[in-house]
Amino acid sequence: MGELELKSVIITGADGFVGSYTTEYFLSQGIEVLALGRKAAPVRLKHHDKMVYRQCDITDRSNIIKAAAGKKYDAFIHFAWDGAADKRKDYNVQMKNAIDTVECLKAAKETGCDRFVGAGSIMEYEVEAAIHTDGTRPGMAYIYGIGKHTAHCLCKPVAAELGIDFIWPMITNAYGPGEFTDRFVNSTLKKIIRKEDLQFTAATQNYDFVYVKDVARAFYLITTKGRPFSEYMIGSGNARPLKEFIIEMKENLAKDASLCFGDIPFTGTDMPLEVFSIKRLKEDCGFIPETDFATGTAITMEWLKEQQ
Repeated sequence: MGELELKSVIITGADGFVGSYTTEYFLSQGIEVLALGRKAAPVRLKHHDKMVYRQCDITDRSNIIKAAAGKKYDAFIHFAWDGAADKRKDYNVQMKNAIDTVECLKAAKETGCDRFVGAGSIMEYEVEAAIHTDGTRPGMAYIYGIGKHTAHCLCKPVAAELGIDFIWPMITNAYGPGEFTDRFVNSTLKKIIRKEDLQFTAATQNYDFVYVKDVARAFYLITTKGRPFSEYMIGSGNARPLKEFIIEMKENLAKDASLCFGDIPFTGTDMPLEVFSIKRLKEDCGFIPETDFATGTAITMEWLKEQQ
């Protein structure tokens, strides 16, 4: 399939962390964006002549249709997801997210979109492994990944029935300025800023982190060049044991800090390195990560300092 000719897109969760960077990247490429968000006015997004921002409750797809105001769009990128930080263990919220994703898919078809691009998570692979392995006792934190995987599974056949291209990118772990949660990179950088000792578990599990600007560019390339009914892993292309990422942060940003890895073993599902592969994203879409971990974490730490 050739490259999708793109002139206008709808983006939900457009004022969120990854959503805002993605919106800005599409705008930088001359694409018109209908940016949908929860708040009356965006917090992260700035005015742009090619962007229309609308407050929109996407749990009712008629609201999306109203926001489109009769205009037809080329593609629909769906980031909106309730409880991504504070309600990850709430199965009612996460299952509702999955249903809402299907409704957004239907709204994409109704607004003339040729393509629907979701926002999955590498946790979907963890979920599959944990659920289908005898003897495992997955923690409640897996509920978030189950919600993402459920959305993925529901949308693919519905998209086939509707006759709309469906693509499901899966993000490893995005980080960068603008991320206000205390996920791993942020929490570690805050310890470094406060000059605290860096204490961790054994950290032997395979991991990957990808800078948010690379994620945004990947979504653009997937939307324009991705193969219909395919999934793509969005990562740095340099996955490795978590311990190595921690050591790199310490050596680059906190040379004098005390670093200690405990004896507590990792008891979750350790995924093989091939799961993190971005080979297909490179081959199909021409994606090449531009910001390495050392550079990205240094930029992020400076931003965190400015927030204090």
